[in-house]
Amino acid sequence: MGMRGARRTGGGTVRPEAARDSSRDPARGAPIGGARGRGAAGRVLAAAAAGTTLAVLLSGCGGSGSGHGSGGPKRTKAPEHSAQAELAENPTRIPRVGDRLQSKIPDDARQVVAVEGKGEDSAQATVRLYSRHGKKWREEHSWAGHNGKKGWTADHHEGDKRSPVGVFTLSDAGGVLPDSEAKLPYTHTSAFTPPSYWPKKTRHDFDHVIAIDYNRVTGTSPLDPTRPQGKAKGGSIWLHMDHGSGTSGCVSLSKSGMRTLLRTLDPDKHPVVVMGDRASLRK
Repeated sequence: MGMRGARRTGGGTVRPEAARDSSRDPARGAPIGGARGRGAAGRVLAAAAAGTTLAVLLSGCGGSGSGHGSGGPKRTKAPEHSAQAELAENPTRIPRVGDRLQSKIPDDARQVVAVEGKGEDSAQATVRLYSRHGKKWREEHSWAGHNGKKGWTADHHEGDKRSPVGVFTLSDAGGVLPDSEAKLPYTHTSAFTPPSYWPKKTRHDFDHVIAIDYNRVTGTSPLDPTRPQGKAKGGSIWLHMDHGSGTSGCVSLSKSGMRTLLRTLDPDKHPVVVMGDRASLRK
């Protein structure tokens, strides 16, 4: 679809080719630098032929044992520390995230959206927002959410119905509805409207979205179809509004949660998302 006709207030025209970065880390899906300092710029995307493009893009989105017979004592699993307890013990780390992914959080990131899936094959997740103050992280909000209907994967592919595990930057937003208070560059266009043949419960999924920089070009609308790693690796992985069940690969949360993220995530604070099922995050 491209970005011809797109406007940004106070920032000039956005061109996808100008946003490419040859230093992209394929394992993380987006360059650490990205486009910075864009403030609360709003982008208006031309909607010509966008309905067809959206349909193509969104193929990516969318107790203990009894002990009987053993003769031994009943075993119970020790409870895991809560995220709040872990944060209290070590406020310099994002809770429930192991060294592998913790090391991939950029040093300049002062905002982290942590998505913890219930299990590798589960669509249930918890979404937490953290902000860094000096060297210490603080949990600001927490919401129930959903991820891919088939769970999670470290090797996401188009149509697998699983969300990709990893650390990704958050650079661009948009939706069917306007949001003048969004701090990330925001594309407002009816082209985000889900196809009419989708279930009725999904009708408002894309009223507001935040693009997760997995296999996409930063500095462009979430609707930009460019896939730097190729179409087979999927794309259009977004944070968007929840419809009560699993997605095609995106992460969803409540309307109030999305509005909070849009008003909080700031390009100048280099926000990222750390996402995966509980076991994958811990590795």
